[in-house]
Amino acid sequence: MATSPKPFAPFEWMIAWRYLRARRAEGGVSVMTWISLIGISLAVAALIITLAVRAGFRTEFVDTILGANAHVTVYTAGQTNEAGQLDRTIPDYQAMAERLAQVPGVTRAAPLVKGQVMASAFGATTGVEVFGIAGADLATIPRVANAETSQGDLGNFDAGIALGSGIARSLNVTLGDRVKLISPDGVKTAFGTSPRVKTYEVTYIFTAGRYDIDQTRVYMPFAEAQSYFNREGVADEIEVMVEHPETVDEMGLDLLRAAGDRALLWTWRDSAGAFLRALDIEDNVMFIILSVLVLIASMNIVSGLIMLVKNKGRDIGILRTMGLTEGSVLRVFFLCGASTGLIGTAIGLVLGCLFAIYIDPIFALVDRLSGGGVWDPSIRNIYALPAQLKLGDVLAAVSLSLGLSFIVTIFPARRAARMNPVEALRYE
Repeated sequence: MATSPKPFAPFEWMIAWRYLRARRAEGGVSVMTWISLIGISLAVAALIITLAVRAGFRTEFVDTILGANAHVTVYTAGQTNEAGQLDRTIPDYQAMAERLAQVPGVTRAAPLVKGQVMASAFGATTGVEVFGIAGADLATIPRVANAETSQGDLGNFDAGIALGSGIARSLNVTLGDRVKLISPDGVKTAFGTSPRVKTYEVTYIFTAGRYDIDQTRVYMPFAEAQSYFNREGVADEIEVMVEHPETVDEMGLDLLRAAGDRALLWTWRDSAGAFLRALDIEDNVMFIILSVLVLIASMNIVSGLIMLVKNKGRDIGILRTMGLTEGSVLRVFFLCGASTGLIGTAIGLVLGCLFAIYIDPIFALVDRLSGGGVWDPSIRNIYALPAQLKLGDVLAAVSLSLGLSFIVTIFPARRAARMNPVEALRYE
């Protein structure tokens, strides 16, 4: 008793391969196969590149936030002073910082004095935000204390001030130069408040990796900032750094208990939450758009297979009369389409990964050919276009391409399997 061949037998692979490499004169559709192959390859590569750039941009953005800013800012609701003004300063800042530092998961709690002033040097002027902080606490900020991207020695911080590299460029100053800081809220006299003007030596220049930080931030020794901003004996807020910033919301209750009754919290998620949500929406939209692009590229397989089935009608009729089952015919043409999708996906995978790995020299070439200015850090806040390959993103792109390629192949393959051999050979 004859038995039917196993699915995807060697002869089915052989017939599919002969059809794929057949020339036009032999009734093949090699041109359509190449078009489908190139389309899927480019679509998969574009999807992988987009996902890598999206992941890299998000990682770099979050890293610059966490590496140069407080994970949690603790401040007070304030109370009315004798002059009838709302006073938000923290008089017992040292005790509050010690209590916060004892909360499980907190790595550092540092009191800060903050203020906005004008910085002037060599005839240039720019607005800056001054952070008064202890030198030991400043040395624990990763993006600021990075020796590879900074100039100067943090050991000399107490003798002057630390500037962002953007401010240094704007004022045309370097290490050892002196910068004049002008505060409108200065000395209070009988005739009103006079501006406070004081000159400081630049002892440290840092590059945090975020344009807005490097362009506006100045660090000043804590005691000097208290004197300069009329904050003697008080602090404006407590800067808290935690071990796991992603779980900062879960620590809120413990931090509030340690800080006291009138304490309020402002986390890094509160400050960057709107931007991160916008990134999430953009990521989803871009994935959908590029998925449609992969679908369009996969539809080329349908066109090629329909033409192949039409051109191979006589062959199908002969194979059916020789005993080939509908299932075998379906698998032959399924292999034709699936192979195109598989090879195109593999090529796209290699192209996309190589582009993401070598994105810096590629982007530098594009920037040079276009005359520069393609990436404006003042708009995007980071200095370069990052890319980060993640296994989940790569697998999602590959699975989407292969899934669509296999699904769209089924329709023309079923059409070939259901072809009547008598009708196929009637006019032969």
